[in-house]
Amino acid sequence: MAEAIKGTNSLIITGGGEFANLIRKYDKKIKFSNNVTHQTAIETMSITSKLLNDKLNFTKIVDNLDAAKQTSENGEIPILISSRILDEKDTLEHSWKVSSDSISSYISYLLKSKLIITTNVNGIYTRKPGLKNSIFINEIDAKKLLSFGESSVDLMLPELLIKFGLDCFVVNGNFPERVSSIIKLNKDSHNFRYTYIRGE
Repeated sequence: MAEAIKGTNSLIITGGGEFANLIRKYDKKIKFSNNVTHQTAIETMSITSKLLNDKLNFTKIVDNLDAAKQTSENGEIPILISSRILDEKDTLEHSWKVSSDSISSYISYLLKSKLIITTNVNGIYTRKPGLKNSIFINEIDAKKLLSFGESSVDLMLPELLIKFGLDCFVVNGNFPERVSSIIKLNKDSHNFRYTYIRGE
Protein backbone atom coordinates (compact mmCIF):
# COMPACT_ATOMS: atom_id res chain seq x y z
CA MET A 1 0.00 0.00 0.00
CA ALA A 2 2.81 2.44 0.87
CA GLU A 3 4.09 2.38 -2.72
CA ALA A 4 0.81 3.95 -3.83
CA ILE A 5 1.48 7.16 -1.90
CA LYS A 6 5.07 7.56 -3.06
CA GLY A 7 5.56 11.11 -4.27
CA THR A 8 2.55 12.50 -2.41
CA ASN A 9 2.58 14.90 0.50
CA SER A 10 1.50 12.19 2.95
CA LEU A 11 2.39 10.95 6.41
CA ILE A 12 2.04 7.35 7.57
CA ILE A 13 0.93 6.23 11.02
CA THR A 14 0.93 2.46 11.36
CA GLY A 15 -1.28 0.35 13.57
CA GLY A 16 0.09 -2.15 16.05
CA GLY A 17 -1.19 -5.14 14.08
CA GLU A 18 -0.87 -8.57 15.61
CA PHE A 19 1.52 -7.24 18.25
CA ALA A 20 -1.24 -5.05 19.69
CA ASN A 21 -3.77 -7.88 19.33
CA LEU A 22 -1.57 -10.08 21.52
CA ILE A 23 -1.50 -7.45 24.25
CA ARG A 24 -5.29 -7.17 24.07
CA LYS A 25 -5.58 -10.97 24.24
CA TYR A 26 -3.41 -11.24 27.36
CA ASP A 27 -5.09 -8.22 28.94
CA LYS A 28 -8.42 -10.08 28.79
CA LYS A 29 -6.84 -12.94 30.76
CA ILE A 30 -4.52 -11.13 33.17
CA LYS A 31 -6.06 -7.63 33.42
CA PHE A 32 -3.22 -5.14 33.22
CA SER A 33 -3.69 -1.49 34.12
CA ASN A 34 -5.14 0.84 31.50
CA ASN A 35 -1.97 2.93 31.49
CA VAL A 36 0.24 -0.06 30.75
CA THR A 37 -1.93 -1.48 27.98
CA HIS A 38 -2.23 1.98 26.40
CA GLN A 39 1.53 2.57 26.49
CA THR A 40 2.50 -0.89 25.29
CA ALA A 41 -0.04 -0.80 22.47
CA ILE A 42 1.51 2.47 21.31
CA GLU A 43 4.93 0.82 21.48
CA THR A 44 3.70 -1.88 19.09
CA MET A 45 2.90 0.89 16.60
CA SER A 46 6.55 1.92 16.83
CA ILE A 47 7.61 -1.65 16.08
CA THR A 48 5.47 -1.92 12.95
CA SER A 49 6.65 1.53 11.84
CA LYS A 50 10.28 0.44 12.01
CA LEU A 51 9.56 -2.83 10.22
CA LEU A 52 7.69 -1.00 7.43
CA ASN A 53 10.43 1.60 7.06
CA ASP A 54 13.02 -1.16 6.70
CA LYS A 55 11.26 -2.43 3.56
CA LEU A 56 10.91 0.94 1.79
CA ASN A 57 13.50 3.26 0.27
CA PHE A 58 11.41 6.44 0.15
CA THR A 59 10.37 6.76 3.81
CA LYS A 60 11.96 8.01 7.00
CA ILE A 61 11.09 7.44 10.65
CA VAL A 62 10.28 10.65 12.54
CA ASP A 63 9.04 11.32 16.06
CA ASN A 64 7.77 14.90 15.84
CA LEU A 65 5.79 17.07 13.45
CA ASP A 66 8.63 19.43 12.54
CA ALA A 67 10.74 16.47 11.42
CA ALA A 68 7.74 15.11 9.52
CA LYS A 69 7.32 18.37 7.61
CA GLN A 70 11.04 18.56 6.83
CA THR A 71 11.07 14.95 5.62
CA SER A 72 8.13 15.65 3.33
CA GLU A 73 9.84 18.76 1.94
CA ASN A 74 12.88 16.58 1.18
CA GLY A 75 10.72 14.34 -1.00
CA GLU A 76 10.40 11.42 1.41
CA ILE A 77 7.32 10.02 3.15
CA PRO A 78 7.55 10.40 6.94
CA ILE A 79 6.46 7.45 9.09
CA LEU A 80 5.51 8.97 12.42
CA ILE A 81 6.29 7.24 15.69
CA SER A 82 3.74 9.13 17.76
CA SER A 83 4.73 8.06 21.28
CA ARG A 84 6.74 11.23 21.98
CA ILE A 85 3.89 13.52 20.92
CA LEU A 86 1.37 11.50 22.93
CA ASP A 87 3.62 11.51 26.02
CA GLU A 88 3.95 15.29 25.84
CA LYS A 89 0.26 16.02 25.24
CA ASP A 90 -1.47 12.98 26.83
CA THR A 91 -4.87 14.10 25.57
CA LEU A 92 -6.29 10.69 24.63
CA GLU A 93 -8.12 8.28 26.90
CA HIS A 94 -6.05 5.33 28.12
CA SER A 95 -8.26 2.43 27.06
CA TRP A 96 -8.89 -0.05 24.27
CA LYS A 97 -11.37 2.44 22.83
CA VAL A 98 -8.29 4.22 21.45
CA SER A 99 -6.17 2.70 18.69
CA SER A 100 -4.11 4.03 15.79
CA ASP A 101 -7.39 5.33 14.29
CA SER A 102 -7.92 7.81 17.11
CA ILE A 103 -4.23 8.64 17.30
CA SER A 104 -4.23 9.38 13.57
CA SER A 105 -7.22 11.67 13.97
CA TYR A 106 -5.37 13.63 16.66
CA ILE A 107 -2.27 13.99 14.48
CA SER A 108 -4.45 14.97 11.51
CA TYR A 109 -6.04 17.66 13.69
CA LEU A 110 -2.60 19.01 14.65
CA LEU A 111 -1.50 19.05 11.01
CA LYS A 112 -4.86 20.26 9.62
CA SER A 113 -4.64 17.46 7.05
CA LYS A 114 -6.93 15.00 5.28
CA LEU A 115 -7.49 11.85 7.34
CA ILE A 116 -7.55 8.45 5.61
CA ILE A 117 -7.88 5.23 7.61
CA THR A 118 -7.03 2.04 5.75
CA THR A 119 -8.58 -1.26 6.83
CA ASN A 120 -8.99 -4.78 5.44
CA VAL A 121 -12.62 -4.11 4.42
CA ASN A 122 -14.21 -1.54 2.11
CA GLY A 123 -15.34 0.78 4.89
CA ILE A 124 -18.05 0.77 7.55
CA TYR A 125 -21.04 -1.58 7.62
CA THR A 126 -24.17 -1.68 9.76
CA ARG A 127 -22.96 -5.04 11.07
CA LYS A 128 -19.78 -7.07 10.75
CA PRO A 129 -19.10 -7.59 7.01
CA GLY A 130 -20.29 -11.02 5.85
CA LEU A 131 -23.06 -11.30 8.43
CA LYS A 132 -26.64 -11.54 7.25
CA ASN A 133 -28.30 -8.16 6.66
CA SER A 134 -24.95 -6.35 6.87
CA ILE A 135 -25.27 -3.18 4.79
CA PHE A 136 -22.37 -1.10 3.51
CA ILE A 137 -22.44 2.61 4.42
CA ASN A 138 -21.14 5.13 1.87
CA GLU A 139 -21.45 8.20 4.07
CA ILE A 140 -22.32 8.76 7.72
CA ASP A 141 -22.26 11.46 10.40
CA ALA A 142 -19.83 10.83 13.25
CA LYS A 143 -22.70 11.47 15.70
CA LYS A 144 -24.62 8.53 14.24
CA LEU A 145 -21.52 6.36 14.27
CA LEU A 146 -21.33 6.84 18.06
CA SER A 147 -24.14 4.31 18.44
CA PHE A 148 -22.49 1.60 16.35
CA GLY A 149 -20.11 0.04 18.88
CA GLU A 150 -17.22 -1.93 17.36
CA SER A 151 -16.83 -1.43 13.62
CA SER A 152 -13.89 -1.19 11.24
CA VAL A 153 -12.69 1.87 13.20
CA ASP A 154 -12.07 2.20 16.92
CA LEU A 155 -14.73 3.29 19.40
CA MET A 156 -13.19 6.66 20.21
CA LEU A 157 -12.79 7.86 16.62
CA PRO A 158 -16.29 9.35 16.11
CA GLU A 159 -16.01 11.29 19.37
CA LEU A 160 -12.69 12.77 18.29
CA LEU A 161 -13.92 13.60 14.78
CA ILE A 162 -16.72 15.60 16.38
CA LYS A 163 -14.37 17.24 18.89
CA PHE A 164 -11.80 18.19 16.26
CA GLY A 165 -14.29 19.00 13.49
CA LEU A 166 -12.62 16.47 11.19
CA ASP A 167 -13.97 14.42 8.32
CA CYS A 168 -12.51 11.01 7.58
CA PHE A 169 -12.22 8.47 4.76
CA VAL A 170 -12.25 4.75 5.57
CA VAL A 171 -10.95 2.66 2.66
CA ASN A 172 -9.71 -0.86 1.92
CA GLY A 173 -5.92 -0.75 2.06
CA ASN A 174 -5.67 -4.02 0.13
CA PHE A 175 -6.33 -1.87 -2.97
CA PRO A 176 -3.49 0.72 -2.96
CA GLU A 177 -4.89 2.55 -5.98
CA ARG A 178 -7.98 3.43 -3.92
CA VAL A 179 -5.85 5.04 -1.23
CA SER A 180 -3.90 6.97 -3.85
CA SER A 181 -7.11 8.12 -5.51
CA ILE A 182 -8.54 9.50 -2.27
CA ILE A 183 -5.30 11.35 -1.55
CA LYS A 184 -5.32 13.03 -4.93
CA LEU A 185 -9.02 13.65 -5.62
CA ASN A 186 -12.09 14.99 -3.82
CA LYS A 187 -14.66 12.75 -2.18
CA ASP A 188 -17.05 12.76 -5.16
CA SER A 189 -14.50 11.62 -7.76
CA HIS A 190 -14.25 7.90 -6.94
CA ASN A 191 -15.98 4.87 -8.45
CA PHE A 192 -15.14 2.35 -5.71
CA ARG A 193 -16.53 1.66 -2.25
CA TYR A 194 -15.30 3.63 0.75
CA THR A 195 -16.96 5.29 3.71
CA TYR A 196 -16.89 9.03 4.24
CA ILE A 197 -17.43 10.08 7.88
CA ARG A 198 -18.55 13.65 8.48
CA GLY A 199 -17.21 15.06 11.73
CA GLU A 200 -18.85 18.49 11.54
